[in-house]
Parts: sequence; structure tokens; C-alpha cells
Amino acid sequence: MTFKDNVLEGKVALVTGGLSGIGAAIANHLAQLGAHVVAAGLPLAAEAPDGLAPAVRKVTLDVRSAANVSAVLKEFDRLDIVVNCAGVIRRGAEHEVDVFEDVVDINLHGTMRVCSGARALLKASSGCIVNTASMLSFFGGGLVPAYSASKGAISQLTKSLAIAYAADGIRVNAVAPGWIATPLTQALQEDTGRSQGILDRTPMKRWGAPEEVAQVVAFLCTPAASFMTAAIVPVDGGYLAA
Repeated sequence: MTFKDNVLEGKVALVTGGLSGIGAAIANHLAQLGAHVVAAGLPLAAEAPDGLAPAVRKVTLDVRSAANVSAVLKEFDRLDIVVNCAGVIRRGAEHEVDVFEDVVDINLHGTMRVCSGARALLKASSGCIVNTASMLSFFGGGLVPAYSASKGAISQLTKSLAIAYAADGIRVNAVAPGWIATPLTQALQEDTGRSQGILDRTPMKRWGAPEEVAQVVAFLCTPAASFMTAAIVPVDGGYLAA
């Protein structure tokens, strides 16, 4: 445990995309640190258990729907932390315009819908936002133009909202995960050649774990990061620098 287990006691957190992968790890870790956590996302298939701790409350949320985002946020009397982790990738299909638009709508517009909708609640609590950027915020991906474009935009959105929301006492930062072992990257993990290429470039020579991203998100939500805003923090085992 990096922090004492009650460091977020009394805080209320919303984690979008919180039913699986990195989002679920973040929701569990914030709950472990004492926060009341709501994990929001689309229901998983029955054969894909979410792995959420019993203390984490689950709600259905489609970030493509402004009405759905508004309805979920209306259920909160208080909100201290928003983590935007809802996202999709459609390798090989994103050159189709309709697929491109859908990926950007979820990854980028969905993040903005949640940030904008939560602003008043976060102002009241002097809260914080942590967005999810990516290594592809920094360089391109030929098979994933929509994902790359949306994650590059998340980086700039984070910086822009940090400026805009600072007067409200709201900090806005982002994490940029590298190659993390989640269902989203399962195909790459199982591709021996591609996985080896990733490991060869990564100085730490391994895939990251979702919990390792969650720990950095938690740091950004604690008083330890009280003078941090507009930061894009790589969590990548050194991949970006290699």
C-alpha cells in the first residue's frame, strides 16, 4: 500500500469505464483508500466478470449519451473525484469513417461530457479530474487513427480544462498508460512477435499491471498532488523514452 488506507476517507469518486480493465483497478484502489466509489460503464457479458470489490457501486453509463451522463451525475449530492477511463479501440477498422466517429465520440466527446457535467459538483468540493491519455497521445498508430487522434486530443483537453477549471479550485490531470495487460490489449499479448517487440522497447522488459496505473491515479487524487494540474503522467515502464 503506497498510501495510508484512509487517505481518501469521506471522498466520493466516479470512475467511468470502471467495470473492467484499468478502470476497475482504479475503482477498487480508490475504494481501498477509503473513498465511496461509483464505477460506471456498459454492462459486461456474463462470461466477463468485472472483478470489482463489493464496496464499489456499479451503475450503467453510456458516455455517448448526454442524457445518460446527466442522469448519472444527478444522483450525486457530492463529488470529489472523477476518473475518465471509458474508451474503445477498433484496430484495423478505424479507417472507416463511421467507426472513426464512434471511437472519437466515446474516447474524446464522452470525456468532455462527463467533465462538463461534473464541473459544478467538483467546484463545490474543490475536487479533481483524472483523464486517461495514452502512449498514442505522443505518437501515431497506423491501425488506430481514431484512437490515436482521440488520445492526442485528451492530452490537450486535459491541459485546456486545467486552465479553465483552475479558478473553480478543480485540478485536471491525466495518466498516459503504456502497454498494460488488460482485455483491451489481449490480442497483442497473445501475438508473440508483437508482444516481444513491445518488451524489447520497454526498458523494464514487462507488461504493466492495471493496478500500477491505479496507484498513479490515486496519487493524483490525494493532497500529495495538490499543486499538480495540467500534467500528463506516463505510466509505461520507460517505453516513451526508449
